[in-house]
Amino acid sequence: MKKCIAIYPGSFDPVTYGHLDIIERASRLFDELIVAVAVNPAKRPLFSVEEREAMLKESCAHLPNVRVDHFDTLLVDYARRQGAQVIIRGLRVVSDFEFELQMAHLNREQAPEVETVFIMTNVQYSYLSSSVVKEIASFGGDIRGFVPEPVWTRLLARYRSQKGGDSHSC
Repeated sequence: MKKCIAIYPGSFDPVTYGHLDIIERASRLFDELIVAVAVNPAKRPLFSVEEREAMLKESCAHLPNVRVDHFDTLLVDYARRQGAQVIIRGLRVVSDFEFELQMAHLNREQAPEVETVFIMTNVQYSYLSSSVVKEIASFGGDIRGFVPEPVWTRLLARYRSQKGGDSHSC
């Protein structure tokens, strides 16, 4: 029987409990899940690809069938190279669906052998995004309920160093 491999791509800048919810649920549906950090030269992430990979590896260590990687090509080309049959996309709110549907159709045109599977996030994370987490953290707000501890620690250190050692609680 053929092993079913899925890819969950994203910028993960940083990974949140919403991402982790999708990762954990997708890991139960597929033989192998590759969590792939997208390298997008048009974006200016807070964390490097290596830092994002490290945070994901620490946050997913309890999931034996999850592998963390990165890519800087078209997603469908990366999926083919990995032998993946499925692309996982998380949906938080209805507005996510329109963009994700467009991307799924474009990916299907380029790689009809790769399916897109949408997973709705748990309602408790529907408001959560990496951007919101970074904004709260930048003002010293408490983000511990939004991100795994390895992420919280790095965010705290990053914003403290950017602000010259302020003692925000983060």
